[in-house]
Amino acid sequence: MFILKRVRSRAFTVVFCVITITSFVFTYTYDPSSYLFKFAFRLSDNLLSKGPCACTECITHADEDPWFMERFNQSMPPLMSEKNSMLSEDTYRWWQWLQSEKQPANYSEVVHRLFQLVPGEERYMDSGPSRCRTCAVVGNSGNLKGSKYGPLIDSSDFVIRMNQAPTLGYERDVGSRTTHHVLYPESAKNLPNDTSLLLIPYKTLDLQWIMSALTTGTIKHTYVPVMSKIKANKDKVLIYSPTFFKYVYETWLEGHGRYPSTGFLTLMFAIHICDEVNVYGFGADQVGNWHHYWENNLLGGAFRHTGVHDGDYEYNITILLANKNKIKMFKGR
Repeated sequence: MFILKRVRSRAFTVVFCVITITSFVFTYTYDPSSYLFKFAFRLSDNLLSKGPCACTECITHADEDPWFMERFNQSMPPLMSEKNSMLSEDTYRWWQWLQSEKQPANYSEVVHRLFQLVPGEERYMDSGPSRCRTCAVVGNSGNLKGSKYGPLIDSSDFVIRMNQAPTLGYERDVGSRTTHHVLYPESAKNLPNDTSLLLIPYKTLDLQWIMSALTTGTIKHTYVPVMSKIKANKDKVLIYSPTFFKYVYETWLEGHGRYPSTGFLTLMFAIHICDEVNVYGFGADQVGNWHHYWENNLLGGAFRHTGVHDGDYEYNITILLANKNKIKMFKGR
């Protein structure tokens, strides 16, 4: 009994100290990018958490929403690994149909060579009450202009960007950190050595392309000319799973559009590997214009109606997730 009282007393003292330090930091030195501020709250969350994760709010929790739980499959790996790389016949046919590759190479042989070049272990399937992984999914909407979200974005554990997404010169609004950059061959760019390249493959040729782009540079054309070589850390290359791709399309989008957009695929990746998801740069700006934050011209809805993606349906699902407190949307300006 005496020992139990001492343990409780120590736990109370630790929590009291954390709250005191946090209050001081908040009152005198608050900055969204402050690692001391973040650490203090994370420590107090870990000490007090009894939920499915160690964050203040978790994507999954005891009082689950039926609509969400009908769709959310936490055991579904978003990334391809050596262990889960084989595809069912149905999934393979659907995946190859996306961009209608006429004479694909032998898939099994390509995957075997792929995982001799890039890591093949399972990643991020470590959810539990001791983990609090915060993620910022940063889209490319012009509503980021003037938002001053940069420090808030950079304070996340994972900062996930997609396609071209420049940060240089836009740091105040979009941040400077990138832990994961999502792309496909036709949207490829050079990446810093500390950034994970997350490839979304639409066909077997895309898997061949990433191997070529990191080595010989022999593949220069998919259905359009592509970068033959890219700068990226091959030890940090990740591959989006075609099985997960199909799950997103059928379960979350219910077959709307030909296939999901990069933005929606990225959002679903984050929802399945993170405990808190904050979304920036999605949708139109405050006056209804659709354009990229680095462009002056207005695209008049060009990346909402592409003939391939059902942008309106995707956006409605995104808003529904926000309304159900599964993600937090930052709408900018």
